[in-house]
Amino acid sequence: MLKLERLAQGLIGPARDPLAPDTRAHTLLVGLLAWAGLGASGLSSVSYGPERAYLALGAHPQLGVFLALATLLTVWVLSLAYRQVVELFPSGGGNYKIVSELLGPRFGLVAGCALLVDYVLTISVCLASGTDALFSLLPVAFQSHKLTVEIGLGLLLILVNLRGIADSIRLLLPLTLGFVLVHVGLIVYGVASKAADLTGTLARSTTQTLALSGDIGWPLLMALFLRAYSLGGSTYTGPEAIANNVNLLAEPRVRTGRTTLLSVGFPLAFMAGGMILLYSLWGAQPTYGQTLNAVVFKSVIEQLGIAPGVGHGLLLLTLALEGGIVFVAANAILIFAPSLLGNMAADSWLPHRFCNLSNRLVKQNGVVFVGVCALLILLLSRGSLGMLVVLYSINVFLSLALAKAGLCRHWWQHRREGPWLGRILVAATGFCVASGILLVTLTEKFFEGGWVTLCLTLLVIGGCAVVRHHYARVEALRTQMDTEFTLPAQVLATVTRIEPSPQAPTAVILATEHWGAAIHTLLWVQRLFPNRFTHVLFVGIVKVEGQVWGRIDGVQQRKTRLDESMDQLEAFCAQAGLSSTRRIGYGTDPVAELQKLLGEATRHYPGCVCFSNKLILQNSWGFSEWLHNQTPLLLQRQLHLDGIPLVILPLKLNGAGHKSVMA
Repeated sequence: MLKLERLAQGLIGPARDPLAPDTRAHTLLVGLLAWAGLGASGLSSVSYGPERAYLALGAHPQLGVFLALATLLTVWVLSLAYRQVVELFPSGGGNYKIVSELLGPRFGLVAGCALLVDYVLTISVCLASGTDALFSLLPVAFQSHKLTVEIGLGLLLILVNLRGIADSIRLLLPLTLGFVLVHVGLIVYGVASKAADLTGTLARSTTQTLALSGDIGWPLLMALFLRAYSLGGSTYTGPEAIANNVNLLAEPRVRTGRTTLLSVGFPLAFMAGGMILLYSLWGAQPTYGQTLNAVVFKSVIEQLGIAPGVGHGLLLLTLALEGGIVFVAANAILIFAPSLLGNMAADSWLPHRFCNLSNRLVKQNGVVFVGVCALLILLLSRGSLGMLVVLYSINVFLSLALAKAGLCRHWWQHRREGPWLGRILVAATGFCVASGILLVTLTEKFFEGGWVTLCLTLLVIGGCAVVRHHYARVEALRTQMDTEFTLPAQVLATVTRIEPSPQAPTAVILATEHWGAAIHTLLWVQRLFPNRFTHVLFVGIVKVEGQVWGRIDGVQQRKTRLDESMDQLEAFCAQAGLSSTRRIGYGTDPVAELQKLLGEATRHYPGCVCFSNKLILQNSWGFSEWLHNQTPLLLQRQLHLDGIPLVILPLKLNGAGHKSVMA
């Protein structure tokens, strides 16, 4: 066991103190780390988004110039729209939080589930696209090994993210910088070298487009153009990742977030539009075993007039950076997705364990869950980028359209409180763009596999609704139990506590913010061991989760609620003629912290017995076992290894009078 712990610590890193003043600062993103960490997802789409859009034009590459302009403008408009999100929601949360607060929790559920499915698909697309770029450097015979490499790289990214956000970004920062510098340089040179023909190309494109409209009609022409425009949809989603994760940025968050949006939006718009323009100017044609970027960059580099060996090395570097940047993007999604899972879990749409932080202050359950789901999709699709791109980028525009609709509603409702017209126009433009892309994408992709994405999203929505209903039912029953055992304020103020004796037989009972459960456990103890214990030690944990970490007020609010619960418990003991004391700890891992506190309790009170409870629900078919009871069972195992007994007693919630359970 010790060897495994040392191995895990070596791979993941030592534990961090969540309450240390400098810990939060060391894990926040600022400057280049913010740009690379939050912008990599959008920047990486340059490796595959423009290619998919351009290839969709088929035999009509003359539309490429107009497609490049539309792509550039779309990215820029969405970047401006998301500046509003950063201003209104500086604590992060992105589309899920926007929609939940501005349109209601049910719309928020749809947006959250759509984003969750999209995040998983994005990781799969990034791994497949990056591996395609890397294998463009190798002979065709190596193509059969792509899937194995994709799975291996996915596992590596999961491991890196378990170390922490800043650590993973620092490791991959050089790839992002190199990618942008090399691509901007090649795009500028490639367009500049064709500058003399640029006006002619634009004129020919216009003439050929008008001729095509005369042959097939404007409706069919627009359908062709919009299909290509929608297939490049992955390029338009970069700004969303920044707005989703403003909480990861250093203070002042709003200014840092707005700066990051501009610093990502401008190069993304330039590179995405520039790549499509480059395809058009250089007449790029697809080649088996190579990406379209590899084909056009090879032509551009050959035009540089440098030595063949140097040119080949530059091409290898460019393609290696393309492969690397999409892995950085997959890494970025492994940062974003756990935050989304944590936000949804905090609202009880998902199991609460997704809120948990590891001792490295990482939502490791979310990292592992999303990473494994992405690897499963890669296995099911056999790593086919074409298939994955069809499934990808539908859901993000659903959540994006809902978010922009929420912003439109917000600015309309607050139109008398300040300047609103410009803001609502930006939000409305974003809504029109997002909903238009969504409708076109659904129409074009539905029978090509888009229906799979929709069915998967509906399945996730249904599962979240079941989880939410379960948690609401359990919370209502727990609150009812608390009410039954609540002592009036005057009793709490006047009751006389009994001073404990160090030698008194002691029962150690785990307590939470719901005092009814701890009193229920105490009644069980009195029934099973009559007149055995005269002193009760209540032990509780203020759990530092992702939603409260870094917020002193959030931690203090949980401490206050736990203290109120302890007050009720101590007053109940005093009325029962028992002395009582309390011990409260703080930590991200409740099992480890409780193990430490109970170890101290057994040394301070020799012969004490530790008690906890296990939730029992009728007709749950084992569902509650998966959503609850993890802490007592895991703690019992750890304490048994330390030679400390922990008795777990049943806590039956059935909506009936809980006091009668002890009869």
